Amino acid sequence: MVEKIAAETRANWKLPLLTVAASTAGFLLVIVYTAYFFVWIPFIATIVCLVWLILVVTAAILRQRRQIMSLVLAMAAFVAVAAVLDKGGESLRSYLRWLLWSRSFKAEVLAQPSPRAGELRHMQWEATGFASVAYTTSYLVFDPSDDLEKVTRPGKVAGIPCEVPVVRRLEKHWYAVQFYTDEEWGKCPWSSAARH
Repeated sequence: MVEKIAAETRANWKLPLLTVAASTAGFLLVIVYTAYFFVWIPFIATIVCLVWLILVVTAAILRQRRQIMSLVLAMAAFVAVAAVLDKGGESLRSYLRWLLWSRSFKAEVLAQPSPRAGELRHMQWEATGFASVAYTTSYLVFDPSDDLEKVTRPGKVAGIPCEVPVVRRLEKHWYAVQFYTDEEWGKCPWSSAARH
């Protein structure tokens, strides 16, 4: 009798482990394919957690202790994966996009005509914003001298027309450079105003 009760209360670890694997894969796809992962991950997590809560309540009504424990563990694992990937999503997105499509990005940048004197070759890497509000642009920049690697704080950088808050090295000679909100390559209203 005691063994039967112990077996009923022990959690089934398959569901939490499958949840970790499936949610990690799903959220990585969201991070890679949309710049708005920071909106989608909490939205998806909220919907999934509501469904899980309904399943936990249903299992409680049916007195399925083992099922309750498995569902609660799976929900906790899901929330942990969502939180970790949402927090590190921006760096992870750049890394994964570069890993998957760097060859085509490089070809596109290097196929451009020579840039104006003093500028670096570049292309738009990322753009986010809502209806032209809080529009933030990042550029993929080719820097053959690797001077961008020395950038450690926000400010003006040689070869880039605007001041920049963030420079991320993707690999030798290749950088993701984020501009301040509402600034684009050659259109630097905030950077120019700060200098005057």
